[in-house]
Amino acid sequence: MTRTIVASATKEIIIGFDQPFCVIGERINPTGRKKLAAEMVAGNFETVIRDALEQAAAGATMLDVNAGVTAVDPNATEPGLLVQTLEIVQGLVDLPLSIDSSVTAAIEAGLKVAKGRPLVNSVTGEEEKLEAILPLVKKYDVPVVAISNDETGISMDPDVRFAVAKKIVERAMDHGIKPEDVVVDPLVMPIGALGDAGRQVFALLRRLREELKVNTTCGLSNISFGLPHRHGINSAFIPMVIGAGMTSAIMNPCRPQEMEAVRGANVLNGTDENCTTWIKTYKDYKPGEHAAPAPVAVNAPGEAAANNGGRRRGGREARMARG
Repeated sequence: MTRTIVASATKEIIIGFDQPFCVIGERINPTGRKKLAAEMVAGNFETVIRDALEQAAAGATMLDVNAGVTAVDPNATEPGLLVQTLEIVQGLVDLPLSIDSSVTAAIEAGLKVAKGRPLVNSVTGEEEKLEAILPLVKKYDVPVVAISNDETGISMDPDVRFAVAKKIVERAMDHGIKPEDVVVDPLVMPIGALGDAGRQVFALLRRLREELKVNTTCGLSNISFGLPHRHGINSAFIPMVIGAGMTSAIMNPCRPQEMEAVRGANVLNGTDENCTTWIKTYKDYKPGEHAAPAPVAVNAPGEAAANNGGRRRGGREARMARG
């Protein structure tokens, strides 16, 4: 059974087909959030702190951390800002982190300060990216997200996207990286623009699971981009992709409707043993309400969190604006 291990300083999480769905909190990302970008540039991390704590309390399994505040000389600005953001976040919550950047220097700077075993987000099938990122993944012994596009861009043909994913897995193996440390993003297309986007990704996920035997992830809200009431589409999509074999997603855990879909899918998929998490979370549920998760203890900024229960879409052109 394929198992991808990620960890914070003291908490280990397993992403796998026999594990609860891994929710990677998306909120610490200034892409499309002008206010957050301006705050981070000014050295103000109030929103970062709030987003980290709220996502942990809402039940995120991991947190994605991105500091891509500008397209102007990111090689100069992003490494230091990403390091600062990572250090703040891992001082607040005891959750594994995803280091999200399209800047190689920023990824390496983040890997130097990240505690535990973070996830690198990401590498594409482009030769330049493969040769820059895979040696870092091997050096620091961390897992990596593999984006199914290459120099030709993002193909509308799912067979081509599968071939790119296969290429990345094979190249990773050439660098001594095991397939279980490659988490493939098959690239979810907007259903409003591509009517068979759902069927495409379901078929791709089955192939990735059965043929490559890798774990998978996606930018969940891509599926609903451009449609009204996006949370309704997202909530329907969640159990369907889980049923097709997806094992994680970058999403907003602060949306109760979508987290209910995750927890319900875990029950039905047999990864919430004895319905324990469902019962604990919804034992006080009242009709017409979305139950709030059990409170999570957190510490003041700068202190290590104790017993927390609990994307400039860098390089991923298919990541649409979040709903």
